[in-house]
Amino acid sequence: MSESEKLFQRAVKRIPGGVNSPVRAYGAIGETPRFIRRADGCYIYDVDGNQYIDYIDSWGPMILGHNHPAVRESVARAIENGLSFGCATEIEVQMAEFICERIPHVEMVRMVNSGTEAVMSAIRAARGFTGRDKIIKFAGCYHGHSDSLLVSAGSGVMTGGIPDSAGVPKGCVADTMTAAYNDLDSVKTLLEREGSQVAAVIVEPVAANMGVVLPEEGFLSGLRTLCDEYGALLIFDEVITGFRLAFGGAAQYYNVRPDLVTYGKIIGAGMPVGAYGGRREIMEMVSPVGAVYQAGTLSGNPIAMAAGLTQLTLLYEHPEIYRELEEKGERLYGGMEAILAKKGIGYRLNHIASLGSLFFTDRNVRDYVSAKSADTAAFAEYFKAMLKSGIHLAPSQFEAMFLSTAHTEEAIEATLEAVEKYFSAV
Repeated sequence: MSESEKLFQRAVKRIPGGVNSPVRAYGAIGETPRFIRRADGCYIYDVDGNQYIDYIDSWGPMILGHNHPAVRESVARAIENGLSFGCATEIEVQMAEFICERIPHVEMVRMVNSGTEAVMSAIRAARGFTGRDKIIKFAGCYHGHSDSLLVSAGSGVMTGGIPDSAGVPKGCVADTMTAAYNDLDSVKTLLEREGSQVAAVIVEPVAANMGVVLPEEGFLSGLRTLCDEYGALLIFDEVITGFRLAFGGAAQYYNVRPDLVTYGKIIGAGMPVGAYGGRREIMEMVSPVGAVYQAGTLSGNPIAMAAGLTQLTLLYEHPEIYRELEEKGERLYGGMEAILAKKGIGYRLNHIASLGSLFFTDRNVRDYVSAKSADTAAFAEYFKAMLKSGIHLAPSQFEAMFLSTAHTEEAIEATLEAVEKYFSAV
């Protein structure tokens, strides 16, 4: 029995499902989760000493690769002064100034502890600012596990076959309406019916929790127009895309300006952190200035701020990183597409820059319904084969692959060889 199997046997006795987040579970794959001991660059190592090329990147924040020396050193320096004070610190001011001075649509920002908390708080700010209660989200878009947003969520909810969640009172989701991603008419219909009560439309500008699903031309700009017409706020959930597609995220990449934006762990270089920000007049609704209450003892934690500010500074000072990631993405995902075409296999591969997903379906994947057409059993076999070949993917058909600057040509070539070997055998 492997060390991972032994640890899992211990874990299931004390932790629900043996994992502290459902997306780590291998139940849909029929395997035991690999317990990781360390990571470096584009590689991750389990407790049995196996080395894998990692395409999870801690679900996105390791854009510079695991254990980046500059980030590691900034954390080492910061902890010399203590881990947490529960008081204001200079570095959280520096982080706020750094973001607001470089991202035009973020005039003020509030630090929190997770992407879930960021989205929950942004929704509350939108409701407080507009005086309206209803929100519109999109089927298959995941915005964290707060009650009002666990409606037609993607990611781990899709993998587990659970459309919503037990424990969420009906009243909590009564004001949440669901539209179809890439379907402006579905949004317009809701706004025509309930527009005077809609506080915000929230969207993953590139959906990455039902697998990677790209916005079609005119979709995001169309949302901007509709929100302006009906007086609703447009919220971009950039927990995945923020500082990854471009320094200014998907808003910069697609040149669409949201009213509010949410970020996740990438602004902490993998530390537990999040943030929400946007127009000054909206953010000034947040306490202690305004009437929208939101608080957090560990918000702006100095260790997380040190790690995050180091990573964001490197990304800002080296814009060539984004061009490099585009090239790596084309090499990997384009290479996978070429293999499928050569083998005459009709599976779809959606990708943009460093994000990608191989869907085991012959349908074009543009929304929740088409994403759900993927053959999860076929994915499970692919996943197991890739793991044996030393390729570490998310254990779900409905998660993204993440590239980092640390992924070498050698690692990408090894991945493509494993993909070709698998589909040649199949």
